[in-house]
Amino acid sequence: MKLYYSKGTCSLAVRIALHEIGIKAQYEAVNLKIKQTESGKDFLKINAKGAVPALELDNGEILTENAVIQQYLADLHHATTVLPEVGNFKRYRVLEWLNYVSTEIHKGCGALFHPKIPQTVKDEVFIPMLKAKFDYLDAHFANSPFLLDHFTLPDGYLFVILSWLPKFNIDINDWKNVSRYITDVKNRSSVKAALQEEQLL
Repeated sequence: MKLYYSKGTCSLAVRIALHEIGIKAQYEAVNLKIKQTESGKDFLKINAKGAVPALELDNGEILTENAVIQQYLADLHHATTVLPEVGNFKRYRVLEWLNYVSTEIHKGCGALFHPKIPQTVKDEVFIPMLKAKFDYLDAHFANSPFLLDHFTLPDGYLFVILSWLPKFNIDINDWKNVSRYITDVKNRSSVKAALQEEQLL
C-alpha cells in the first residue's frame, strides 16, 4: 500500500498509525498547492477531494479520510491494542475520541490556516473556541495518561494537530497536562520514526 502525504499535515497521523501497528508502506509526497505528487502525477486523479491523507491499497482502491483510514488499518491487521475488536465497548470509546479529534480539534485548527478568514475572526472566534477545548483536554489529562488508559489511534492524530499550535502563537504550556501529554506521545518510538521520516525532528 502507499500513503499519499504532505509533510507535517494531518496525514502524519496515519504515518504514526502505520508505525504503531507495524505496517510497511510506500510513501509519496503531495504538493497540495499545485495538486501534484512527487513523481509528477495529477493528485486530483488519485483523490478528487485534493486532500491528504489518501491511502492506495494493493488492489488499486483509494481510501480517504483520516479517521477511516486509521480504523481500516487497525481492523485489517487486528491491531486491537489501538482499536479494540467489534463488540468490545472500549472500541467505541476509541472511535468517540477519534471523531472528537477529527470534528472538533482538527476542524477548529484547520480554520486558522485559511487565508480568507480575517485574523480578527481567528483571534476573536476560532482561537477562543479552541482554547475552551484545550481546557477540556487539560482536565481530562489530569486523570489519564492518554485519551484512554493507553495509546490508541486518536492519540497520534491529536498529537499532530497540537504540534501546529506554535504557528498560531498559542502556547501549549498554558495547559500543563496537555503539555505533558505532548512530550509523552512524542517520545513513543512510532511517533519518533514518523517525525524523522518527515524530517520534523
